[in-house]
Amino acid sequence: MIRRTFIAVALASVVAIQAFAGSGYKKDVVDTAVEAGTFNTLVAALGAAGLVEVLKGDGPFTVFAPTDDAFAALPSGTVEMLLKPENKDKLVSILTYHVLAGKVTSADIAGKKMEVATLNGQPAMVDATSGVKIDGADVITADIDTSNGVIHVINAVLIPK
Repeated sequence: MIRRTFIAVALASVVAIQAFAGSGYKKDVVDTAVEAGTFNTLVAALGAAGLVEVLKGDGPFTVFAPTDDAFAALPSGTVEMLLKPENKDKLVSILTYHVLAGKVTSADIAGKKMEVATLNGQPAMVDATSGVKIDGADVITADIDTSNGVIHVINAVLIPK
């Protein structure tokens, strides 16, 4: 009896999840990054910088999201230093350099080389003539659609000039 009840509840849960997923609901940029599980450092940095609510906003945003491995490749102690409250301005500058206002997909820039305006106010160079690079970092996964923009996964942390 208990087993049948458990199976019925489990099946109902699966049906509800599938109906919810099939409804076209998408998570925002932040929730998508959290769910992926490979952007833990980025999510922690967004929290320390006070940018979570911004990137949960209406957008649309284009986010070039460095993986945990990209952050780990920075010189030893860099991430820890940036997460300190006294370095918040520097962290905000670095993180907003990874974000563009508007939704820019790989199809929008295919075959082009251009400067793009980042939210930190400094331009970054995008080269989509052979793959896609931004300031030399490779886009390793493009066009992760979210409710308020798009995420492009990159293999390095971008540092403003």
